[in-house]
Amino acid sequence: MDPVSAFDEPLKKLLGGATAKVMAEHLDLHTVGDLLHHYPRRYEERGRLTALTELPLDEHVTVVAQVADARIMMFNNGRGKRLEVTLTDGSGRLQLVFFGHGVHKPHKELLPGRRAMFAGKVSVFNRKMQLAHPTYQLLDARDDDAGDVTEAVDAFAGQLLPIYPACKQLDSWRIAKAVDTVLPSAQEAVDPLPPALREGRGFVPLPEALLRIHRPQTKADIAAARDRLRWDEAFVLQVALARRRYADTQLPAKARRSVPGGLLDAFDATLPFTLTEGQQKVTGEIFDALATEHPMHRLLQGEVGSGKTLVALRAMLRVVDAGGQAAMLAPTEVLAQQHHRSVTEMMGELAEKWGLWRDAPPQEGGGGRPEGMPGGSGLGTKVVLLTGSMGVAARRRALLDLVTGEAGIVIGTHALIEDKVQFHDLGLVVVDEQHRFGVEQRDALRSKGKQPPHLLVMTATPIPRTVAMTVFGDLETSVLDQLPAGRSPIASHVVPAKDKPHFLSRAWERVREEVENGHQAYVVCPRIGDEDEPAGKKTKKAAEEGGDKRPPLAVLEIAEQLAKGPLAGLRVEVLHGRMPADDKDDVMRRFAAGQADVLVATTVIEVGVNVPNATAMVIMDADRFGVSQLHQLRGRVGRGSAPGLCLLVSEAHEASPARARLSAVAATLDGFELSRIDLEQRREGDVLGQAQSGVRSSLRVLSVIDDEEVIAAAREEAVRVVADDPGLERLPELRTALDALLDKDREEYLDKG
Repeated sequence: MDPVSAFDEPLKKLLGGATAKVMAEHLDLHTVGDLLHHYPRRYEERGRLTALTELPLDEHVTVVAQVADARIMMFNNGRGKRLEVTLTDGSGRLQLVFFGHGVHKPHKELLPGRRAMFAGKVSVFNRKMQLAHPTYQLLDARDDDAGDVTEAVDAFAGQLLPIYPACKQLDSWRIAKAVDTVLPSAQEAVDPLPPALREGRGFVPLPEALLRIHRPQTKADIAAARDRLRWDEAFVLQVALARRRYADTQLPAKARRSVPGGLLDAFDATLPFTLTEGQQKVTGEIFDALATEHPMHRLLQGEVGSGKTLVALRAMLRVVDAGGQAAMLAPTEVLAQQHHRSVTEMMGELAEKWGLWRDAPPQEGGGGRPEGMPGGSGLGTKVVLLTGSMGVAARRRALLDLVTGEAGIVIGTHALIEDKVQFHDLGLVVVDEQHRFGVEQRDALRSKGKQPPHLLVMTATPIPRTVAMTVFGDLETSVLDQLPAGRSPIASHVVPAKDKPHFLSRAWERVREEVENGHQAYVVCPRIGDEDEPAGKKTKKAAEEGGDKRPPLAVLEIAEQLAKGPLAGLRVEVLHGRMPADDKDDVMRRFAAGQADVLVATTVIEVGVNVPNATAMVIMDADRFGVSQLHQLRGRVGRGSAPGLCLLVSEAHEASPARARLSAVAATLDGFELSRIDLEQRREGDVLGQAQSGVRSSLRVLSVIDDEEVIAAAREEAVRVVADDPGLERLPELRTALDALLDKDREEYLDKG
């Protein structure tokens, strides 16, 4: 059997259909390789009892403990019986309960003094922690019945007991037995590290690392195995990203160099302010990249309100000056329309002078536009909008303007990706809120250029350096962390609506005060309110944190309550994603024009929406949003000269993790600090599982939170390896590991750049 097929062997062949089915459905484990890479979460020392005082409520846990007491209790006049077993670790106690016919076996086996592993869901009964009908595995034997448990004890070789990530249907020790079955295949593992690299860093061989991680004899075994496997995960991922970056440098692209006296110079001359140092710095980086003859691939990340749209517009004008077209891809129609408005507003004087989003005037001596100059540099160009909800006539006109080159700039949604959309000479693709798009979508737009266009992706969600090196590792990074002068401070406060309802009443008074002072306000809700949702349904987040059973607050309900109650007499409008596009646009136009006082909305306003007169935001059920999302929403206020106010309304308990998140948001306006908090509170698979880097969420040992040094070192090594051998021709084992990491479809994407 060759090494590849050994790891690709279906688990069904070795473990049987029933176990393999549970592993596939509940743990996403399908092959021998999958199971060998399903590492223990932690280890228990034989004879050392697990602390029982810090068990999480409502979670499925595995504990190692000793039986202190066991007794049969009768109920229903003797017709029913239950077994109550008390466990101890010397400092805390935990009760087990078994009912009916299920009491006989544990009553016989769980005798005082016995040690065992127990698994079950932690609940509370009569104010005591308990596990109801847990599964268990005896860990020691008494002389009189040693034969009954010898096999179970032998299943855990050595002094360290591996505790595996498990599920209700499959306990940790059953997973351990399955690992024992496939562990011999670890000897056939293909080692991806070049020998010189492995030896230079003192790593153990991969087969040995797999044996040590699953069946360690000492804690040093665990450390050595984790060091090796952590490096493998970082290195193979960084090789994948380095190969993409290298492939990009080999592609041809049209250089878009400066054109003195063009649209960009004319636009800059109309700006009523001076660019910040940060804007000048990142613009310089982008312009330098645009001037090269291979495609720019750059991530522009910046704080809310740092001026990313202005930077992107200047890049687009640079490309238009150089004879190309620029396309901006936005994730929602509201955001596309907002960007279209922002661009036309920023180009105000030029619009009146040259008709930048109307037909460009004819040229002297015969009309038309100069060759290769969409709309005519110095005379203007069309800025068109393209969304899926546009009327047929408007859509046909926009498509014609793109294919002829009359439109130098197009701003749109996913509609830009459709096959029928063709460009005259696409030179730059700007992707806003990059995390909302998969790699295939952004690549579909890039493929519309005669040559690969330059690419600028933007995000207003600050990204920790380690995430930038993994999720966005195929992109060079520019950071815009300086806010323009004149941006106002935003005061943020948590409003504990359940504990102190008068605080919520005061929140609505503050909104009314802002409106009376000539300003406007947002009210954000998690839900629209017209869904067919059972009254008892609650979000996963609320369930995890013991929240109440009511559904999240809804836009339509809250808007009606406010209009009839605390905000009666004010002009209250609603905005949500299920409204027709024209209606959404009308609402935003009225709000931007000051014709509405309060906008009750979903997170459709999260990014890009810019109404400087809006000074207050009330976020209902704020605990149901993530940290970064709250920061994004808060960034919609304080965009003018007046101070901003953000009120985070929550019914979460003061001591809950949800309230801790809200307090963190209220305590700082530093998006980079909040992004780290957000990352620490989320599973890393959520971060890496968004299909942004072209790889599966495959990190099991590597932590993007804690392992910055490992990731950075692996990136350097990967760059060196790829520069020396781009096709990995001399490193077939590394190529095999890369194939295992990448989805087949994503690998095609990675290779084509």
